[in-house]
Amino acid sequence: MATDLATLLATLLADLRDEQADLRGLVQDADLGTPTPAEGWDVRDAVAHLAGTDVEALLAATRPDAFVAKLPAVAADIDGFLTGQLVERRDLPKDRLIADWQAGFDAMVTAFADVPAGTKVPWYGPPMSPASFATARLMEYWAHGQDVADALGVRRAPTARLRHVAHLGVRTRGFSYVNRGLTPPEADVKVELTAPDGTTWTFGEGEQRVTGPAEDFCLLVTQRRHRRDLDLTAEGEDADRWLDVAQAFAGPPGPGRAPKGSAA
Repeated sequence: MATDLATLLATLLADLRDEQADLRGLVQDADLGTPTPAEGWDVRDAVAHLAGTDVEALLAATRPDAFVAKLPAVAADIDGFLTGQLVERRDLPKDRLIADWQAGFDAMVTAFADVPAGTKVPWYGPPMSPASFATARLMEYWAHGQDVADALGVRRAPTARLRHVAHLGVRTRGFSYVNRGLTPPEADVKVELTAPDGTTWTFGEGEQRVTGPAEDFCLLVTQRRHRRDLDLTAEGEDADRWLDVAQAFAGPPGPGRAPKGSAA
């Protein structure tokens, strides 16, 4: 069992490295001042947020008591905390920003590889295993990477790494309701997604179903596209409602993106 968990973590960390490398390749030659679809954020802000959160994740993995001690102050002013990540990196030369980002990322990945088996790492939500934490970071990198790609007019080729994002999207179904003050439905929903290689990824059981391309499902649960702009089908009332509230990331309910052609 321990060997299986170690293998899973190694796979996740390798995929996380690949996801970060792909984003770094986009950013390397980009104008950091290009606005992204995230309101008020440019490409620099997307990188600064990821870099700042990597630093926090490193602290959580290596000095959990120090991280937990910060939580009350962060919770009291979460917007100020997030803005601070951007402000402190706003005037850095591009090469310095990318170098610092890379150094922090590498340190974080190394730290998670060294977390003892069975340890839960604290975070802004419930503590997580290193594998769950790596999955969450990969989801964040993919989601903010999508913002950067959209800003630059780049179409990213979907990869098998989307399975991690889809898996997290399914596992956070209950959270999506609770996060909005709603009671999660008891009925399970089966999710059948077409993977980038044409095979099918299946999650869960139940008579109700969600089907469609894996990339579209990931865009939905990370709130990078409006449901109307995605090729997802819901069969059953609970499945249909889920697609309206799905949220795979921590934090308050996000407003999501307006549908294409909307004035909003």
